[in-house]
Amino acid sequence: MNKIINDASVNEWFSQQMASLTPMKMVLALAMGFVVGLIIALVYRKAFRGVLYSPSFATTLIMLCMITTPVVMCIKSNIALSMGMVGALSIVRFRTAVKDPLDTAYMFWSLTMGILLGAELYTIALVVVAGISIAMLGMAFFRLRSPNTFLLVAHYDAEAEEEVMSFIRRIKVQRLRSKTVTPGGVELTVEVQLRERFDIVNKLLDTQGVHNATLIACQSEAGN
Repeated sequence: MNKIINDASVNEWFSQQMASLTPMKMVLALAMGFVVGLIIALVYRKAFRGVLYSPSFATTLIMLCMITTPVVMCIKSNIALSMGMVGALSIVRFRTAVKDPLDTAYMFWSLTMGILLGAELYTIALVVVAGISIAMLGMAFFRLRSPNTFLLVAHYDAEAEEEVMSFIRRIKVQRLRSKTVTPGGVELTVEVQLRERFDIVNKLLDTQGVHNATLIACQSEAGN
């Protein structure tokens, strides 16, 4: 008798679970989460203008979208579970440092898409991801037309000081970052903006007394 009651309770529990969350709904939501997350990752890759692109971060954006989707689907119809989830997340501390503030925006974008998909608002999610993608790609295109920022590092003899500085002054936008003078020569670091990546290094090496020169791509904070 107890076994029959237990079996009935188990069947009732499964019926309640499957009434609001069917396997087909879960598969569809996860598939949409993967597609939307992939779109976000592709936009991140196309719009990235930093020094070092991170494929693992792009994969993280896809996973965030796919993980958030089933979580929202499970808690949207259960108030007690949703309150418990909020309490659990409130004690989590993420210690990974985000180098670029824009990366944080991509993470929130991925989480927002997961919430919309978990709430089964598929049309709204597709419209939002399409709109933000167009905006991000548009801003990336206009940034491409702006000057590229580099650090020019040169080592030369003190006797070549005047020729080197004369060469650097011919660059329209340049800013001195550091200058170290030693008995063995001078080390100069200058921030420059170049619209075209012409061979400035070889031209500088043609100057008598210059031992080596390096051009490093960098991200310059506005106002620094």
